[in-house]
Amino acid sequence: MIDNIYTKESLISKLNEIRSMGWISNTRPGNSGGVGNTLEDLLGLKENNLPIPNAAEWELKCQRSKTNSLITLFHMEPSPTALKFVPNMLLPNYGWKHKEAGLKYPKTEKSFRQTISSLSKSDRGFTVVVDKNQQKVMISFDSKSVDSRHKNWLTEVKINIGLNELLPQPYWGFQDLYHKAGTKLHNCFFVLADTKKEESKEFFYYSKIFKLSMFSLTKFITAIEQGLILIDFDARTGHNHGTKFRIRNKRIIDLYESVEEII
Repeated sequence: MIDNIYTKESLISKLNEIRSMGWISNTRPGNSGGVGNTLEDLLGLKENNLPIPNAAEWELKCQRSKTNSLITLFHMEPSPTALKFVPNMLLPNYGWKHKEAGLKYPKTEKSFRQTISSLSKSDRGFTVVVDKNQQKVMISFDSKSVDSRHKNWLTEVKINIGLNELLPQPYWGFQDLYHKAGTKLHNCFFVLADTKKEESKEFFYYSKIFKLSMFSLTKFITAIEQGLILIDFDARTGHNHGTKFRIRNKRIIDLYESVEEII
């Protein structure tokens, strides 16, 4: 299937048309991303690619209106990138036994899965630090904050690399983040969908449509400081699923200078 081609105006018109259709059956049942996939199917799009010619790039984000789940903004590995920090440093030194080690995976399979906020330390002692002087977002480790449930893991960390601060600390420069986010999110259509189930079938009503313009680095960094944006590591020995910047439900609109609800 060839993707449909839209102008911004024709896309807004199509989204309004979809809203006027009322309740629409989930075209991807069993898929956790069904709400966005169904919208893409209705638009005739593939993998969130909005082909709007002669215009700045636009991203399409869609979410259930009553969910508490996070929206993935983009993937970006930490610097120094040459170190391949996640597979070469965090996973071998701070990883723990994968729950399917010896079953689905080899007995030696390790996992490093953490969703980390700036507001508090995780149960394994990790937190996000925003350093405005250095213009960096960094990951910090504090062994004294590790929950007692993980004392055996902490002993392994001590043997592997010691219990001091991460050295070097993985980080993302402000300007690198702005470049990445600006490429992916400079402009965005954000659609909220109400949901209901009837006879085990799920239905969506795409009730609210927002046109978001002029992504703001200042607002992005503030959202990290406020714990609205979290950093999500998801790696195992056999595969790094990528490091994600994710934002709390509906707060994506806080990242833009211009927010227009399409009525």
